[in-house]
Amino acid sequence: MKRILWSLSCVLAALGIAAAVLITLNLRGEEPLPPNETLQSTPALVQRGEYLARVGNCMACHTTQGGAPFAGGRGIETPFGVMHSSNLTPDKAHGIGAWTSAEFWRAMHHGRSKDGRLLYPAFPYPNYTQVTREDSDAIFAYLQSLPAVAEANRDHALRFPYNTQAALAVWRALFFTPGAPQHEPLQTAEYNRGAYLVNGLGHCTACHTPRNALGATTDAKAFTGGLIPVQNWYAPALNAAQEAGVKEWKTDDVVALLKTGVAPQGSVLGPMAEVVFRSTQYLTDVDARAMGVYLQALPQQGSTPPATVAAPPASAMARGGKVYEQQCAQCHGDRGQGEPGAFPALAGNRAVMLADPTNLVRVVLQGGYLPATAGNPRPHGMPPFQQLLSDEDIAAVTTFVRNSWGNQAPGVGTIEVYRARERRGM
Repeated sequence: MKRILWSLSCVLAALGIAAAVLITLNLRGEEPLPPNETLQSTPALVQRGEYLARVGNCMACHTTQGGAPFAGGRGIETPFGVMHSSNLTPDKAHGIGAWTSAEFWRAMHHGRSKDGRLLYPAFPYPNYTQVTREDSDAIFAYLQSLPAVAEANRDHALRFPYNTQAALAVWRALFFTPGAPQHEPLQTAEYNRGAYLVNGLGHCTACHTPRNALGATTDAKAFTGGLIPVQNWYAPALNAAQEAGVKEWKTDDVVALLKTGVAPQGSVLGPMAEVVFRSTQYLTDVDARAMGVYLQALPQQGSTPPATVAAPPASAMARGGKVYEQQCAQCHGDRGQGEPGAFPALAGNRAVMLADPTNLVRVVLQGGYLPATAGNPRPHGMPPFQQLLSDEDIAAVTTFVRNSWGNQAPGVGTIEVYRARERRGM
């Protein structure tokens, strides 16, 4: 009996120590909140906050289709279940109208809600933790200036144990540490501004970095590309010339891509088109250039010899060539040369030859639409073919364009097309 009691006490002691460690790790860096609000809002602060909220693309997640801006409720699918964005309007019952700027800062910097609950990292506080208090206050002032919307927050629909605060506490203890802007003294002010925007409010690594089985990213793999499970698109590596690296581009071309969605070397589609439409087109020229300078300075992945690609079956190339001639050549040209300023070339197009063909298949299925921006207000688009072409036809035509006119990449199978359809309910 004594041995049992001793074993039980040891287990309880171990649990107590583990709980104490978790609590300590989840409170590191936090200071007591001030008892009263101290922020004095001004029109200039609100205007600055509006700009910063656009840089952070806050509206994209916190607005449902056809809903009031920032009223929340958008369902965000994750491998762990569905999360719903929160109401950020100044409604006191459902939004953040009863919050203080210090509580908002705590949410941005520490990922903790007004009532002390741990927030899920679908809200990208692992990036926003680098945002300065001054910028957080400006965003808060802007949100408080919006019309209050009495829209109740929707509960998340997460599977056990991901729906528990205990599991979230473990995740944070393993993968989250409050941070701050990383100023590089040997770099220019322009570079440091770009690093702040890319890594903080822009939260570019949230998509362009692979995630582990628990949905966490690591600095060691930052910008190396990753599948976005929420949308089933591949976010290509920003530090590899064969994917989406811009090291060899002119900085002006990087700025053009961020602000208009098009550049001589390529254009944006899919989730990045939404980012440009809602966010980066509103960057000041100075900030867009700073981001471009930083992205061009990223350490590049080591180059590896191109892998030998087996020639696709002649039957697939013949079938794909016929589909291309009937459906694609009118815009993209007989030789995949495209039409400058209108339709992108497919010959030599690195987006076409990505090792992961998901994006190409998705474009054929649901169409490709550039964002309408001030610098490109009436962009050309590509119609969807999901109702016109079979899985076999789409597999064949994507195999064809990946292996014609000097292109060389693995062929696409019908199972990959099926998965792309299934993930989006097409």
